[in-house]
Amino acid sequence: MRAQSPTDNALHADKLADQIAQWTQNRNRFDTPIQGLSLHRWNHPTEPESYMLAPSICLIGQGKKRLFLGEQAYVYDSQKFLITSVDLPVVAQIIEASPDSPYLGLTMALDFRVITQLMVDQEIAPSHQNANKPGVAVSQLQPSLSDAFYRLLDLLNHPEDTAALAPLIQQEIFYRLLVGEQGPRLRQIVSAGNQGYRIARAIDWLKTNFNKPVKVEELADREGLSLSAFHNHFRSTTAMSPLQFQKRMRLNEARRLMLTEHIDASKAAFEVGYESPSQFSREYSRLFGAPPKRDISKLSQLSSA
Repeated sequence: MRAQSPTDNALHADKLADQIAQWTQNRNRFDTPIQGLSLHRWNHPTEPESYMLAPSICLIGQGKKRLFLGEQAYVYDSQKFLITSVDLPVVAQIIEASPDSPYLGLTMALDFRVITQLMVDQEIAPSHQNANKPGVAVSQLQPSLSDAFYRLLDLLNHPEDTAALAPLIQQEIFYRLLVGEQGPRLRQIVSAGNQGYRIARAIDWLKTNFNKPVKVEELADREGLSLSAFHNHFRSTTAMSPLQFQKRMRLNEARRLMLTEHIDASKAAFEVGYESPSQFSREYSRLFGAPPKRDISKLSQLSSA
């Protein structure tokens, strides 16, 4: 079998870009009828945006994107894919896009139930590699993975086949991830007893209880880890401490509440667990670069432009 050439990779990217462009005309986001799959289009570079990124795989048909987890930057384009194995508060921006050559990307949620079943059915052993890895990574996009996504997107043109075939193609994608470079990362998350699995469970708890006071000692004890080990593994995965992680979730949720539900800053601060509006305003400004009212006004103008 001959080696994959840059020309081959470019052709695969062009095919994906054409499909994404077809379904994103005149809109920045299209949530497809295929579960967990969304398509994205931007005609210009964007400002850095802070949000929670769920466990997912992200591909680009055209353009380039940069994502920050803590101080670490991850850059990917049509030749690479980004994968996140746990929920993470990230800062991301599109850095290559124009009206003539828009950014065209897709995001598909990871289904850990399907991934776990694949490991059982295919007798794929849990990973015993070092668990101290970030919860995000960038890898070279292989033709087999790109082709599977092409076939998945093509189902949008055949809605009568989607219910039967989309789960099969998604299962193929998860299988290729499991046996590929990022397989150990996924196997750690779904394998009970591994450190990655324990940190993922702690993150799930924080997601559900982010507006409540958190005692990190109790969180560590719940996962059967010493306080120092818990801090070490948590920071390795998320690039921040548990309390920093909670703060980022609170501020992201407050921003969403003010933008989409049109509540004021004081009420949003209370809803996400802040007792002091002034502390909320200070921490909000530090993260988003402007006080709540000014930031939401700017976002509202951008969304209506």
